[in-house]
Amino acid sequence: MTTKPGRRRVTLFVTCIVDQVYPGIGQATAALLESQGVEVRVPRGLTCCGQMAFNAGFRDEAYAVAGRTIEVLRGSDDVVLPSGSCATMIRHLYPELFQRSPYAGPTADLISRTYEISEYLVDVLGVADVGARYSGSLAYHDACHGLRFLGLGRQARTLLGSVAGAEVKPLPGHDQCCGFGGLFAVKQGAISEAMLDQKLAGIAEAQADLIVTGDASCMTQIAGGLSRKGSKTKARHLVEVLANMTDARQ
Repeated sequence: MTTKPGRRRVTLFVTCIVDQVYPGIGQATAALLESQGVEVRVPRGLTCCGQMAFNAGFRDEAYAVAGRTIEVLRGSDDVVLPSGSCATMIRHLYPELFQRSPYAGPTADLISRTYEISEYLVDVLGVADVGARYSGSLAYHDACHGLRFLGLGRQARTLLGSVAGAEVKPLPGHDQCCGFGGLFAVKQGAISEAMLDQKLAGIAEAQADLIVTGDASCMTQIAGGLSRKGSKTKARHLVEVLANMTDARQ
């Protein structure tokens, strides 16, 4: 396919959890980008950023997986992810992993064109209103990696503030970790549950219909806690709200 002159093209990195568990998030991300006139491609063979192996201390395995990711993502396209966590792996941890390797140069190139989806929409495309609608109340949870490594939060709130019909409510403890943390939730289960309880208390105080976040891992953790408590509040990924797909999962 030939890209129209002046038209942006991006490579969508859907991430492991989206690919395997929440394909609708990937579809919503693609739909959002296409609604802004962006051509989207998803290359074959793109699997994992290597973060799980890296965080577990398996550096050789992480090097192999991340090295393949760099090879697949070679090119001139911007790379967009519906995950601040995976974007952080590329932009902040790949330099450590590949600092003295043949991938050092390609890593720097990849970093220069890698963006989380809200960051890309607001800061690169200059979009504030994507034409989304939602009849109800929303509250936003800041996922840790996106907030602390990438400085995200403003972008999502800009986009949610333009959702027609939605009431955006403040979330007490919005910047506190939900307790997932990848392997942390497995290795430190009791602490993870205590952190989740604090997050759920803030959600109960907010009294919003939807808790919105930018990472599927946080969404999973929060959704599980809400379900176990029998709460009517639902957790959704940011792109599902922006692409008018909030009813895709009940």
